[in-house]
Order: sequence, then structure tokens, then C-alpha cells
Amino acid sequence: MKLNKRFITLGLIILVLSIALKLVWTGLKHIKVDEFHPAAVIFVVDSSASNQKRLPEQKKVLRQICNLLDPEDQIKILRVSEDAYLIYEGTPMNGSTITKSMDAFTKYDEKDYGTAYGIGLKKAFSHALTMKKEGYIPSVVVIGDLENEGAVEKQINWKTLPDNVSNVKKYAPEISMMFLDAHPAKLDQVKETLTPVLGEDKLIVSPEQNIDKSIRRFLHALGR
Repeated sequence: MKLNKRFITLGLIILVLSIALKLVWTGLKHIKVDEFHPAAVIFVVDSSASNQKRLPEQKKVLRQICNLLDPEDQIKILRVSEDAYLIYEGTPMNGSTITKSMDAFTKYDEKDYGTAYGIGLKKAFSHALTMKKEGYIPSVVVIGDLENEGAVEKQINWKTLPDNVSNVKKYAPEISMMFLDAHPAKLDQVKETLTPVLGEDKLIVSPEQNIDKSIRRFLHALGR
């Protein structure tokens, strides 16, 4: 009799465990694990004469963003002044090389008066499309005062910029943009121009006083 009770008890325990395991397994099958997608962040950094006063703090902001990225992400840094060109590409974790590149190629030069933001953005969009083809989620981060100086043909054309961004979105729909440390009047112009194209979630703008909060929004735009 006691043996039968033990068998019955053991059978009930096995039955309960089987049901519990089945429920757990069913639950696990329905849990969606977010797939990680590496990001490619293209920085456009203003090193012109008018922006030199803010540049040391802006370099720190760039490093702050890099420190929050993943080792599998990639970054490119475009230096913008009288002209625009690439000064670093690679992992965001290579802090010493990033610092050396920034220090070497963003020094004050009285001849570098102009701001070739237009050329810088054109190159940034080209890099973004290339990185999209390589499997990265692209983003463009503009750090600088957005002042128009020097040759007009090198500056941002605000009338054609929405179409340019829209063309990039056709091939990289996840693209986001962030504009940091410009005067609120300039940032307002960015919002009015690009919000209809990118939307609120993929366009982040911030003056100096709100950069930390904006960086958190930027990470969310990358899917982090």
C-alpha cells in the first residue's frame, strides 16, 4: 500500500514538473530577443576659427558618445572648416588615437575661416550609405555652431538638404541625425527643415545646456 502511494506521489510530481516545463518552454518560445545591429556613427566636427572656443568641450562630448557605443560599432570623424575631410575611422574604443587625430587636425589656423558644412554633410551621407551596405545602422552627428562663413557653395543649402536626407533614407531608412552645441536659433532651423523627413525620434538637436539628455535620446535612436 505504501509503495503504491509512493508511485502515485512520484507520478503526480513527474506530471506537475512536465506541465511546468512545458509552460516554461512555451513561454520562452514566445519571447522575442532583440537582435543586435552594429551602428556606424559619422561625426562632422567644426574646427573653424569661430568654433575654436567651444571645440575643447565638443571633443569631450565626442569621446563621451564613443564611450557609450559598442566595440562592434564603427565611427568616422570628418573635420570641417575651410574644407571637409576624414581624420579618423575605426572603432570608437580607440580613445588615444581618436584624441591624437582630433588634436592634430582641429588646431586653430587663421586661414581656416570658412565652414564647409555642406561638403561635410555630403561626405557624411556618402559614408552612411556605404556603411549601410556593410550591415551597419548609420547615423550622422554634427558638432559645431552651424555658422555660415566663407565660400557660399561650401555651406549648407537648407532648401536642398531635406531632399538629400530623403534620398539617403530610401536606402538607409533607419538613419538618424543629431546636431549638438549650436545656437538655439540654428537648431530651430534644423528642426523645421528636417523633422518632416526624419521625424522626432530620428532627429535630435541640443544646445550646450542639454547635451547629456540628448545623447540618451541618440542611443535610443540607434536602437540601444
